[in-house]
Amino acid sequence: MGVLVTGASRGIGRAIARAFAEKGDRVAVHYASNQEDAERTFGGLPGSGHGLVRGDLSDPEVAQRIAEEAEDLVGGVDVLVNNAAFAPSPASAHPVAEVSYADWQRLWRRMVDVNVLGTANVTYCVARHMIDRGVPGRVVNIGSRGAFKGEPEFPAYGASKAALHSFGQSLAVALAPHGIAVTSVAPGFTATDRVAIKLEGESGEALRGQSPFGRVGTPEEVAAAVLYLASAEAAWASGAILDLNGASHLRM
Repeated sequence: MGVLVTGASRGIGRAIARAFAEKGDRVAVHYASNQEDAERTFGGLPGSGHGLVRGDLSDPEVAQRIAEEAEDLVGGVDVLVNNAAFAPSPASAHPVAEVSYADWQRLWRRMVDVNVLGTANVTYCVARHMIDRGVPGRVVNIGSRGAFKGEPEFPAYGASKAALHSFGQSLAVALAPHGIAVTSVAPGFTATDRVAIKLEGESGEALRGQSPFGRVGTPEEVAAAVLYLASAEAAWASGAILDLNGASHLRM
């Protein structure tokens, strides 16, 4: 089976790529600019038939090229995992009471361009290939708990993930007649290298305290959920949004 994982250079994307490779699938590892980490992900994948795809999803033409290259690399993309995102960081914080209007607009535009429009464009291109080949494809979106809990310091991120969840549900209905199931997962705080410093000291205690399990999630737990949702047995879950936050946020 051919798999395209966007934003797979490290963290959750790397864990997802490895999980598919471990079960014998061919994986196209997408990255935007972090070539060193992407090559490390690629080099660590078991099996064969994998490949690297580089490009900024916010550019519609590049998104189309990524889909085309992945299709060729893995002999047809049967599963698309939309993990790429412009993620929260100290440099991308934009609380309304503290950020300038210019930075507010800049950060909103970047997050929407990558997290929503880039994802929508690459999904369109991959889905059209699936339809043309007549395969029972799968699309799994990596959303966020923040879409429901709120992101006061990163409102554009929370809004973009809410849009991604809604996008997935719309496509679940639109693509079902073609045998393509679309689902989303909504992870809570997940322990990756990028956020390791947040797990130190008092901030780490506070983050672990959000869950009654007394810990945060792992990339491997997200990957395991993605593997299930991408499986043939999960077709009836199409349209679902799976919370993966250790009961740290319960939505009605």
